[in-house]
This record gives sequence, C-alpha cells and structure tokens, in this order.
Amino acid sequence: KVYLAELLRTHRIPAPKSAIFDKRRIPDIAKQFSFPSVLKVPDGCFSRGVRKVKSPEHLNEVATEMFKNSELLVIQEYVETTFDWRIGVLGGEAIFASRYFMAPGHWQIVKHEDDGKSYEEGGFETLAVEDAPADIVATALASARLMGDGLYGVDVKETPYGPMVIEVNDNPNIDAGVEDVVLGMDLYRRIIAHLLGKIARP
Repeated sequence: KVYLAELLRTHRIPAPKSAIFDKRRIPDIAKQFSFPSVLKVPDGCFSRGVRKVKSPEHLNEVATEMFKNSELLVIQEYVETTFDWRIGVLGGEAIFASRYFMAPGHWQIVKHEDDGKSYEEGGFETLAVEDAPADIVATALASARLMGDGLYGVDVKETPYGPMVIEVNDNPNIDAGVEDVVLGMDLYRRIIAHLLGKIARP
C-alpha cells in the first residue's frame, strides 16, 4: 500500500490523499487529515485490518489499538460511494469489469461481524469490459501497468471528480459466478495461458 501510494502520486494518477505513519505521528496526522478517514494495516486484504475513524479522538483510539499488531499504519481520505469498480487486468489488458456494492448499512463491500468469523457482503454486477466506463478502465490499466504485467484487481471509485484508484491487488479473488459471468471458462483459460507463457520464457 505504501509503494502503491507513492507510485500513483508520482505518475499523477488520481487517488485519495494518503500517508503512512507510526505511533509517534498520530497528533500530526490528526491535523493533516479531515474526517472521516480510513485506517489500514499495510498488508491487509479482503476488507480486514481496515477501520473508519470519525474524529481526531477516534483516530487516536483506533490507531493506538491497531498499533498493537502493526508497526506502521496507512491513513487514507474517505471517499463515499455506493459501489466500487473492480477491473481485472492481465498482462496489461482488462479482462473483467465488476461493480461491488457496499454491504447493507455498511461503508465497505464486506462487513465482518464482531465474532471474527461471519460476514455480510453487498451485491455485484459484472459487465463486459467494453460496457464499463472508459475512464474507469483506462485509469485501472494505467495503475496496473505501474505494478507490472501480471494479474491485478484494480479497485476504482467513480466520483463526481472522475475515477479515483483505491487499491491495486496483486492477489485478486476471482469467484465462480461473479467475475467470470461474462467470459465464463475463457477467463480462466486466458489466465492459465498467461501464466504458462511466463513459465516458458527463458
């Protein structure tokens, strides 16, 4: 997440304001960011290790708790939308375009319950890549190319100010009946062919 934020900033790809900090910088961060904001552990995934903080006081409380398990945290400007785009990118080409809707009454697409085991998800819609907004796809492709030519899932928010990149996942989940709705088995064939091609290269 830290490396990604720097890459996006350097290449002027729109993304929420973000910063990495340790526990000593909590007071400074509280002054630099508006609220609500989002706190993340640098190596978090699947909506885990992500908290929304509502005020400087809440930031101090939540960050102090999160620092028990992580030396560093990432804070990111909160951008409210009803869904996130996930653009699948393989070898520099878009292979699927899905919209993940927020879980009912929640600000993320996955709501993890307090028991740490159960969770609730929002709905989804997968479109042909050519039917997705061109600026969303172009932004996702530009972001993925900064990371490499492998398989990526790029999370993009559609805002009144244009696309904003939230995350570039290098281990994206691809679920039967979700991301493969449009391409079906051809989606998996393309991924396998790409991987085999990588292995075959000298």
